Amino acid sequence: MENRKIRVAITHGDTNGIGYELIFRTFAEPEILELCTPIIYGSPKVAAYHRKALNMQANFTIIADAAEAQDDRINMIATFDEEVKVDMGLDTPEAGKAALAAMDRAIADFKDGHFDVLVLAPQSSDNIKPAEFQFPGNFEYVETCLGDGRKGLRMMVNDRMRMVLLTDGVPLKEVAGAVTAERLSDKLTAFHTALRRCFRVSSPRIAVLSLNPDGANGGKEEKEVIMPVIGQLADKGINVFGPYDAGTFFGQGDYEAFDGVLAMYHDQGVAPLLALSPERLVNCMAGLPVVVASADMNPHYEIAGLGKANETAFRQAIFTAIDIFRNGKDYDEPYANPLPKLYHEKRDESEKVRFSIPKKHENAIKERQQ
Repeated sequence: MENRKIRVAITHGDTNGIGYELIFRTFAEPEILELCTPIIYGSPKVAAYHRKALNMQANFTIIADAAEAQDDRINMIATFDEEVKVDMGLDTPEAGKAALAAMDRAIADFKDGHFDVLVLAPQSSDNIKPAEFQFPGNFEYVETCLGDGRKGLRMMVNDRMRMVLLTDGVPLKEVAGAVTAERLSDKLTAFHTALRRCFRVSSPRIAVLSLNPDGANGGKEEKEVIMPVIGQLADKGINVFGPYDAGTFFGQGDYEAFDGVLAMYHDQGVAPLLALSPERLVNCMAGLPVVVASADMNPHYEIAGLGKANETAFRQAIFTAIDIFRNGKDYDEPYANPLPKLYHEKRDESEKVRFSIPKKHENAIKERQQ
């Protein structure tokens, strides 16, 4: 069992969007089945409808339970029994209900140990919010269901950068008030740990963007909050630098010198990421029992069913989730069975200055005695 392939759970997302097209295109390359065993949480009937509409060759094996998943094939679990009308390209409550049902079944199966990582296909932020779904987004829903009270760290990753946001979903006029020393310190500390554990960066270098223009000379937040926190973390051995003016930082390519970047608010960070690598941006969450990842895209109703979806970011989300899972296991392994102490070292406080530099007068006395 220990030698089995990594099992990747994939929710089908919005049934009226491009989710199934992304899944079919991704696994059209047989090499990916050598890397992992996919378990699709969705609907065989809806999948068949999309397959026919797209005129694609896509085979999958229907299973009743995740424990039945087999290697070298696309396994699919029906996550709801009722018929779902597919209105390709439309944002409907039925599509949101189907997306939520897939997430709920996947979450339950993770608790039973049936898979290793979770990848979410694109879902609408509007139709997946019925009365029972009072969460900002899908990642927060998974965090609440599986985090046991812990908060995960949401990261955005492409082939050129790793980034976290200090604030997200906060109105721009409230961002300055949300830039607090505690929030900044907690976020940077978690980011430092995630870079080491998830991406195998032994001594991460993290850049912090300034809230105001002109970097360290920007304003009150830089001088009273950001710079003091950077200094405090440096004293703890965490390599944090800045604050940097965002325009100069990205315009001159300074980001290439760092392992991670912390932006103050959404547009400050996301816009450069999309400009640098628009088709490979992945959202992922660290710090939870399960690795969660998704392509940074919406259901794209405007092209649903037309065969025009680009699966690059979705495939990259699967690769990223697998890499984080593997790196996390390697990082945790030495701590699982630490070596016991072979002896108890007794400290002699009277000799605590034994290795200090001798004072001048002590050296002079020794020379006269010789």
